[in-house]
Amino acid sequence: MTAPAALVTGGTGRIGRAVAAALAARGYAVAVHCHAALAAARELAAALGTASVAVTADLREEGAVRALVHRVIDHFGRLDAVVHCARRRLATPLEETGGAEFRIPFDVAVVGGFVVAQEAVAEMARQDAGGVIVIVADAAARAPGPGAIATAASQAAVAGLARGLAADIAARHPRVRVELIEATADDPAAVAAAIAEIVSRRMSAGGA
Repeated sequence: MTAPAALVTGGTGRIGRAVAAALAARGYAVAVHCHAALAAARELAAALGTASVAVTADLREEGAVRALVHRVIDHFGRLDAVVHCARRRLATPLEETGGAEFRIPFDVAVVGGFVVAQEAVAEMARQDAGGVIVIVADAAARAPGPGAIATAASQAAVAGLARGLAADIAARHPRVRVELIEATADDPAAVAAAIAEIVSRRMSAGGA
């Protein structure tokens, strides 16, 4: 039987690494996504085993994101779960932040997450078991410190993205589920365990 396959965006971050490990421990073949830290992603994928692989793409580039998802599908022959952990922090004072800089966290976490989900759903909807998409938002962004305006705003939008995806996808593709997890990186192992449980529970239910 082919192992279930998962894509973890931001897979070299604290939460992403923990999620990848937790899914691999449950028998998932994991595509560990990174932007620039390819050596770290490859090291993690090798440590995970279960036919895991490192993949890279700049989530600000729509074409690259779509190609990323299809590369994962082509590699594994399926895509059962996506865990979107990728984010970009911007820490600059109000008066030093231009519009272009302000958009960076949105382009990575929100727009990138949307395109990943859009491409993944197209594949999951064709699978008998459906699939699961977990969107991870930074709960700490609810109480941002100075210089974190763009990061906080983008993470609030990530939560909105998850809720919007959940409503739209449930109406059109009932075998595909979307879950929102709002968490901090204080205890990545606990966050990862909760996400792995959600993914495994949804998949064992066959998307029902």
